[in-house]
Amino acid sequence: MALIPVTILTGFLGSGKTTLLKRVLGESHGMKIAVIENEFGEENIDTDILKTESKEQILQMSNGCICCTIREDLRETLQLLAAKRRKGLVEFERIVIETTGLADPGPVAQTFFMDDEIAETYLIDSILTLVDAKHANQQLDDRQEARRQVGFADQIFLSKTDLVSEGDKDALIHRLKHMNPRAPIRAVHFGEVPLSEVFDLRGFNLNAKLDIDPDFLKEDDHDHSHCDHDHGHCEHGHAHGHGHDHDHEHGEHCGHDHAHGEHCKHPHHHHHDDDVKSFVYRADRAFDPARLEDFLGAIVNIYGPRMLRYKGVLNMQGTERKVIFQGVHQLMGSDLGPQWAEGEKRQSKMVFIGIDLPQDIFQQGLEQCLV
Repeated sequence: MALIPVTILTGFLGSGKTTLLKRVLGESHGMKIAVIENEFGEENIDTDILKTESKEQILQMSNGCICCTIREDLRETLQLLAAKRRKGLVEFERIVIETTGLADPGPVAQTFFMDDEIAETYLIDSILTLVDAKHANQQLDDRQEARRQVGFADQIFLSKTDLVSEGDKDALIHRLKHMNPRAPIRAVHFGEVPLSEVFDLRGFNLNAKLDIDPDFLKEDDHDHSHCDHDHGHCEHGHAHGHGHDHDHEHGEHCGHDHAHGEHCKHPHHHHHDDDVKSFVYRADRAFDPARLEDFLGAIVNIYGPRMLRYKGVLNMQGTERKVIFQGVHQLMGSDLGPQWAEGEKRQSKMVFIGIDLPQDIFQQGLEQCLV
C-alpha cells in the first residue's frame, strides 16, 4: 500500500487558509481529500486553555535522551481515519490538516515521525504557510508562533498583496527570505493557486535538491576586498540580524562587521531583528562521517527545540554519492543520494532555520568535522 500524503496548512489568523482550502477542495481534480481541522477555540487565546485542549503528549525517543512533543488528538484522528479506510467506510487519497492561526507546526509534524503506526500509513508531503501581507509585519513582530510558522514552511503563500504597496510587499518578501530561504514565496489572490503548487511538493523527502533562494545568497553589493579567503564557508545572519550572505564564488567567509548597526544600502528595507533566522554553510573539503555524525547529534541534543527545519547535501569522505540529511527539531534523518556527476563540483551545502541559533558554534563545529 502506498503511503497517504499529508499536507499541513498553517498560517496567521485571517490569512485566508479556509479560502485556499475551499478553493482546493472545490476544484474538479477528481482527488478524494480528507480534511482534519485542528481547532482550539481561537476566541480564548489563553495559554492554559491551549495546553489542556491541544492534548500534546511528550514521547521519549529510543535513545532516552530527548523528548518530542506530538499531538495526541491528531494521532487519534489519523488512526481512526486509517481504520475506517481499511474497512471501506471512507475513501480518501490524501489528507490536508488545517491548523489554527496559533498552532506550532512542530508537534503536528513530529506526530508523523514518532508514532510507528502513523508512519506506516501516512507520509508528510509539505507544510504550507499562509501569510497575510497586510498584517504580516505586525504579526511577525508580536507573535513567535507566526515566525515559527514561516520557519517551518516548505512553501509560503502571500495573501492580500493587493492591499499593500509594491515596496511593502518586496520588503516583506525580503524579511521572510531571511527567516526561511528554503521555501518559495508566491502571492495568491483569494486562494487561487494551481494544485501543482499545493500537493506533491515533497518537502520532507530526502532528495538531492536543496533549494535556497538565490537572492538570499547574493543580496548585497558591497566591496568584498576585506574578506578573508581561508575558510570553506559562507555565512548569513550577522550579529545585528540584518544578515547578508556574500555570494563568493568559492564560498569564502566574509567578515563584515555590522555590529554598530550601520545598515547595508537596501531600498525601503525596514530593519527587523527576528528571532527566527537562517544561515547557509558551504564547504569544499569533504566531511569526516564519524565526526560530523557526532557533532550533529550533539547540536540536535542541545539546540533541537530551537531548530525548526534544516537540510544539507553533503560531500562525505569514503563515498562517491551525495549524502542528504534533513531534520525537524530533534528528529534527523539521512540517506545516500545520487552519485556526484563527472566534473560536478563536490561542495557541501547546508541550511539551518531556527530560533536564535548560535551560528558561530555551528560553523566552528562543522569546520572541525571537515577532513
